[in-house]
Amino acid sequence: MSPQVAPIGVLGGTFNPIHHGHLRSALELVERLELEHLRLIPCARPPHREAPDCSARQRAAMVELAVAGEPRLRCDRRELERAGLSYTVDTLASLRGELGGERPLCLVLGFDAVATLDSWHRWQALLDYAHLVIIARPGWALPQHGAVAEWLGRHRVTEPAELRQRPAGAVLTLALRPLAIASTDIRALLAEGRSPRFLLPEPVLDYIETHQLYRGTGNGA
Repeated sequence: MSPQVAPIGVLGGTFNPIHHGHLRSALELVERLELEHLRLIPCARPPHREAPDCSARQRAAMVELAVAGEPRLRCDRRELERAGLSYTVDTLASLRGELGGERPLCLVLGFDAVATLDSWHRWQALLDYAHLVIIARPGWALPQHGAVAEWLGRHRVTEPAELRQRPAGAVLTLALRPLAIASTDIRALLAEGRSPRFLLPEPVLDYIETHQLYRGTGNGA
């Protein structure tokens, strides 16, 4: 495989709703990792948290509105089209089947997700399909002991360029510029009848207002 083949990134989440924090991090990932593009994949039925009160199709529609005009960011609806819980390893297997075996694929996770990685379905198979890029979060630390810590340490690399040398199997930790925006806070503002303008893209806010989303308690991940 040529090391010049640009990787493709994968960032899953509930995106409930998507906001400028998600988008800024996504764009930084594209540039820091020199990705061809990054796919934002709305989770249809998350296995590790309550189902969002906003439908998966509505959340995907908001992601599509948010990334319109930025070709390096794309919405991927594959988890909406698959029955059952949205297991990440199944999503990666599906992507690998489409991309072939040579293209580097980078799965992006936060430190908080890694802390419970051993509760994920077939978690040790993730590196069979993709690299793992772990985004540093203030106040979080990687596991220091146990199966996850040993697994991460065995596959650790230190430079983004190393992800271009093979299709999968490496673990990279990356610090991004944090934007202190949370979907939870946006939902709370909307539930209180207050405006979240400038926290999320204007087309997304227009969609929320048109469909009268998040007007209840603000619950849902």
